[in-house]
Amino acid sequence: MVNRKNDASTKQAAKRKLPCHLFLIGFMGCGKSSVSERLRKKLSARKIEMDQAIEEAEGMPITEIFSLHGEEYFRDLETCFIRDLKNSPPAVISCGGGAVIRPENVAMMREMGKIILLTASPESIYERVKKSSSRPLLNGNMNVDYIRSLMEARRARYEKAADLTISTDRKNIGQIANEIISHLT
Repeated sequence: MVNRKNDASTKQAAKRKLPCHLFLIGFMGCGKSSVSERLRKKLSARKIEMDQAIEEAEGMPITEIFSLHGEEYFRDLETCFIRDLKNSPPAVISCGGGAVIRPENVAMMREMGKIILLTASPESIYERVKKSSSRPLLNGNMNVDYIRSLMEARRARYEKAADLTISTDRKNIGQIANEIISHLT
């Protein structure tokens, strides 16, 4: 059965212009890329993948950036990327998992838009990323216990940054996107 009220509000929201940037944050594998793509379609908005934009600008994958220059260099690139969004039209931005580690990044994101935290259980994250070799912080540590500890280390920062928190466990992409859109109205 279709929820007509929710469907109608989603269609109404989709007809409006995106008023500000929407920053999707959360741990790797929580669904930021998939949800941002659905939001792009529903809101007729631009979508930006932060990690992909950084890779294109640097001419190498993130794993290579980490290997050659280290994590701090990569975090500097994230900060520059966010700063450069200030003069661009509103977009749905799928942020890298560590983008909120720096308070200055959170302050800039908050100034430019809404910050939406997507969450998932460590077990869900593991199932989603276990075959990936493009997650430098998990290479050599691809297990639920390590994921749980890393998630816990970042949890307070994610929660403090978020304007809205949505669990992605046991929900499809459409449900998550509709939930975000309903909070924009």
